[in-house]
Amino acid sequence: MTGNGGNDGDSGNDENDGLDGNDGVDGRSGDRYDDLVADLLSGNHRALARTITHIEDRAPGYRELVSALHGHTGSADVIGITGSPGSGKSTLVDRMAEHYREAGLTVGIVGVDPSSPFTGGAVLGDRIRMSSTTGGMEVFFRSMSARGSLGGLSTATADAVKALDAFGKDKVLVETVGAGQNEVDVVKTADTVCVLVPPGSGDDVQMLKAGILEIGDVFVVNKADLEGADRTVTELREMIEGRSDRLSSLDAGGRGSYDHREGHEAQGHGHHGGHGHRDDRGDRGNGERQDRRERGEGHGEHDEERADGPANGANDADAGTDAEPDVWTPRIVETVAKSGSGVEEFLAALDGHRDFLERSGRLERQVRRRYTEEIRGLLREDSSALIEREIAARGGIDAFVDRVVAGETDPYAVAEEVIAPFRNCLAACRDDTAGRGDAAGQGDAGGRDGV
Repeated sequence: MTGNGGNDGDSGNDENDGLDGNDGVDGRSGDRYDDLVADLLSGNHRALARTITHIEDRAPGYRELVSALHGHTGSADVIGITGSPGSGKSTLVDRMAEHYREAGLTVGIVGVDPSSPFTGGAVLGDRIRMSSTTGGMEVFFRSMSARGSLGGLSTATADAVKALDAFGKDKVLVETVGAGQNEVDVVKTADTVCVLVPPGSGDDVQMLKAGILEIGDVFVVNKADLEGADRTVTELREMIEGRSDRLSSLDAGGRGSYDHREGHEAQGHGHHGGHGHRDDRGDRGNGERQDRRERGEGHGEHDEERADGPANGANDADAGTDAEPDVWTPRIVETVAKSGSGVEEFLAALDGHRDFLERSGRLERQVRRRYTEEIRGLLREDSSALIEREIAARGGIDAFVDRVVAGETDPYAVAEEVIAPFRNCLAACRDDTAGRGDAAGQGDAGGRDGV
């Protein structure tokens, strides 16, 4: 494989070679569809870049493409990186890629900019800068933008992560430009979420109370050589302790252990999990990662110092005991990404969280939650498209608005008018299915009676 195959040396016009226009990958594209999947699974970076292009563009047949990759996912460690603009996310991601490559791991990076639907925004410049550092390594970088649809960006990002996972990347890093709700929805697709906060940024720390605090597993005070770093660490620690107190009260209330990223309000989309298999190339990659951990190479060397100490993220009461920690206590790490200071400690914290997920069984639960939200999200997306087509067939939304303005009807009645045919159709389908099931059961009973 060539290094840095995803740095848009492949993402220009070449990405659509043989798969252009509406004649792209779909259920009818036969050999080209199979060839693209086969090329990606064989380690072809160009095929990976073209696959992500189809995913991002929502090209005809992209769902069949993602479905074909699904069975090959489940091994990548996905890490989300978010934080306020200027906190040094891209520099830190650059350092992470360097360290992972030195440890013999392959890396995929998805840079997401929900705020720039057309140009790709700041991520594009960061990608060009990062490529100068990672260009000689096995690092694939791909920037993604909203392309005019913020709502579907988290789904597209999760699908791109699936492509990187199926390709065989050991580590997949998802970096966002800012820390707004759209970015939060994106990074929720990760196994581990890191939140960067620049020092002395009181407003940024207060902003965390709006929701991002609840999803952070590791908090990074980057640029820690600047004034105000100690104060920022103190403020973060106080906020995290407050969160831990809330979780403890939930446990005491009879709800059992609580995962801060689980629940009905959690939004996210599954990227992997539960298969327990991938192709031979992926199995070899898993074995190599296990071998490195057993030899104490790479970042596995931190396992011993995390085993009984607070670095594993457990509550202090659990340290040095045989009991597994029930709730992860977020770590706070100080780094100076530009010089590399603190990066090893940061990676050790990430390793600690991954170990916690695997030991506690939370990883499987997170995967189930993501799949739950992914299925619900796809159903919402599809049902919304059906409703929009029905509205268009009835003269468009303006026709309904005209009737409401004229006093002929009201918004609730309009909604019922549009939805009623769908509801009736679904009810009829259920009745028909139940009827066929009853008939089949009676037939089986009759056959047994006749024997």
